[in-house]
Amino acid sequence: MRETPPILVWGAGAIGGTVGAALLRAGVDVLFVDQVAEHVAAINERGLRITGPITEYTVPARAVTPDAVTGEFDRIFLCVKAHHTAAAIEAAAPHLARCGYVASLQNGLNERVIAAKVDKARTLGCFVNFGADYLEPGVILYGGRGAVVAGELDGQRTPRIEQLHSLLRRFEPQAVLTDNIWGYLWGKLIYGALLFATAVTPDSIADVLAAPRYRPVLTRLGLEVGAVAAAEGIRPEAFDGFDPTAFRPGAPAEATTRSFDDMVAHNRKSAKSHSGIWRDLAVRRRPTEVDAQLGPIVEIGAQHGVPTPITARLIALVHDIEAGRCEMALALLDELEAVTA
Repeated sequence: MRETPPILVWGAGAIGGTVGAALLRAGVDVLFVDQVAEHVAAINERGLRITGPITEYTVPARAVTPDAVTGEFDRIFLCVKAHHTAAAIEAAAPHLARCGYVASLQNGLNERVIAAKVDKARTLGCFVNFGADYLEPGVILYGGRGAVVAGELDGQRTPRIEQLHSLLRRFEPQAVLTDNIWGYLWGKLIYGALLFATAVTPDSIADVLAAPRYRPVLTRLGLEVGAVAAAEGIRPEAFDGFDPTAFRPGAPAEATTRSFDDMVAHNRKSAKSHSGIWRDLAVRRRPTEVDAQLGPIVEIGAQHGVPTPITARLIALVHDIEAGRCEMALALLDELEAVTA
């Protein structure tokens, strides 16, 4: 009988590190892959440390850089930033067993990129919304619990998706098995657009979402993405206080207000006060996922004749901050508002 190889967790940062460490702690064999040599060395020498208000522990772990991966794996969890998906799946694909699968534990519509490389039949969808950050080599902050969802891309209930769901429940006991994974992914795109808007300011997610001054433009941003989802025939799903029905054409104002209040309440509970996008801009000073996450909204919107001027302007503002052409400021949200004036 063939020995079952470990789960290959490609990307040992916020998402991959948090989930992979929890699986190791639960007795599941995991091999981490990460391109940061110092992070790989720290994991091998000292184990992977998870810190924060949810739990504190260090688990012995194995990690390698992409060029050192050998063999084939039945299960690959792709956990890299969205804009690194194409390069990561190109490197990971040769190590995917013929009957294996790749699960995308990422933000965005990365399943499309993965399926184009390894085939839709070998791609599983996964939605994550917990709060985590890479702090330093070998150390990950697990700042707040959030929704975790798994589903086949075609909505079928299969043994492998049930097994993936069972694995994810070892990390998040409330993990959901869905027949509408695209609904969750598009719901996160709407929510993610709001997070990108908060990230162009120095303020926390909750503070920006709570500010009455900016709720009208944030509402229009959410409605813009919701209109693209509707044109695509998607039924977005709710999670962690986010109500997608509050951001669809014709949504009542009271529903939108309630969703904003619920999102604020959820984010106030997390030790992760700012998004990973904000951290890329303000702390790590590196390119964000903006093109990979928000770019498809503009592209798909254009295919359906749905205008997305606020999303397009937000992408441009993020690029301006990345390039040092402007600094983070609440006033940048006024520029988004000017688009619709």
